[in-house]
Amino acid sequence: MLVKVLKSKIHRAKITDADVEYVGSITIDANLIEASGLLVGECVLVADLENGKRFETYVMEGERGSGTICINGAAAHKVNVGDLVIVMGFVYATRDQARGLKPTVVLVDENNKPAKKL
Repeated sequence: MLVKVLKSKIHRAKITDADVEYVGSITIDANLIEASGLLVGECVLVADLENGKRFETYVMEGERGSGTICINGAAAHKVNVGDLVIVMGFVYATRDQARGLKPTVVLVDENNKPAKKL
C-alpha cells in the first residue's frame, strides 16, 4: 500500500503576480524550486493563508533570483497579489519509506528569497 506524504514545502511565500490569461500553473523563482527540491512540471498543492483557498497546479520555472511566485490561469481568481501561500509537493511511498522521509521545508524572507531550510 502507498501513502501520499509531504516531500517539499515553500512556506509563506508572497504572491507577486496573478495572470488569468496565462495557460495554467504556478511560476516559481528557480532558486526556490532548487532549494525546495520541487521539479518543473510537478503537481503541487497551493494553500492561500489569507483566504483559506487551496488548489492544485504544476510548477513552472521563473527567473532565478526574481522572487517570483505567480499564479497563472483560472487559479489566479483564487488569490490576490500580496497573499501569503504555502506550496506543497507530495510523493507516494510505502509505509516503511514514509516513516523515514523528512520533508524539505523552505522558509522565505519578505522578498521570497530562501531564508532558512528545515
